[in-house]
Amino acid sequence: MSSGRPIGVFDSGIGGLTVVHEIIRQLPRESVIYFGDTARVPYGPKSPDTVCRYSREIAGFLRDQSVKAIVVACNTATAHALPNLRAALPVVPVIGVVEPGARAAVRASRGHHIGVIGTSGTIRSGAYERAILALDPDARVTTKACPLLVPLVEEGWLDHPVTRQIAREYIQPLIDDDVDALVLGCTHYPLLKPLLCSELGGSVVLIDSAAETAAETGRVLREQGIEAPADAEPALRFIASDDPLQFLQLGQRFLGDAIEGVEIHTFV
Repeated sequence: MSSGRPIGVFDSGIGGLTVVHEIIRQLPRESVIYFGDTARVPYGPKSPDTVCRYSREIAGFLRDQSVKAIVVACNTATAHALPNLRAALPVVPVIGVVEPGARAAVRASRGHHIGVIGTSGTIRSGAYERAILALDPDARVTTKACPLLVPLVEEGWLDHPVTRQIAREYIQPLIDDDVDALVLGCTHYPLLKPLLCSELGGSVVLIDSAAETAAETGRVLREQGIEAPADAEPALRFIASDDPLQFLQLGQRFLGDAIEGVEIHTFV
């Protein structure tokens, strides 16, 4: 497999752009093709079978773009579809967001009490609890679905009083329960890190699953000998399944001018 090929990244919408941001920062020579399934967002309320079908379609599309690895930058898709995708694409490394976040949380937690916030679908799946307990059977995991945070991020209300009040309501039970590490189990949430840090105080370590996933991607590329060469000139492509103009406008809140244009691809 050519090391000069791009990394494929996909999400149900635009939240996975936080993973792209970290890939650009941590792996600056790598090219990226990002697919946001904006026609079928959100994945959280959908059945696991439907999420698996959507994920297979997108992964197949990215494979056809000659990607060298696929990053599932969606917690719900990771929770429901990752084993299926790995079985269907044995030649292409497939990296999810749950395992890297779980590993980082176990490393960071001093008291073995880890909190996880995410969308309703991710929390309902139990994926983080399983991943954390597989690494640390003594861990206690407290989870909280935070469905209102994604639309607030997409609205750009990153430090709005309304966002702060809602975030406080969501995380107060975790604070009261004495978690010492908190996993941001949705790829939108890293944009709220300053707000969440100020609400949590200094005693809780925030785990940014986007940053951890980018680090894991780099590790996999090195392990398989498919890192971009030192003289690589990286390219970025962004593709949406609906309304590319809205994707462009929202996406620039995540990546700024790195998004110059958005293509469209639909599934029949």
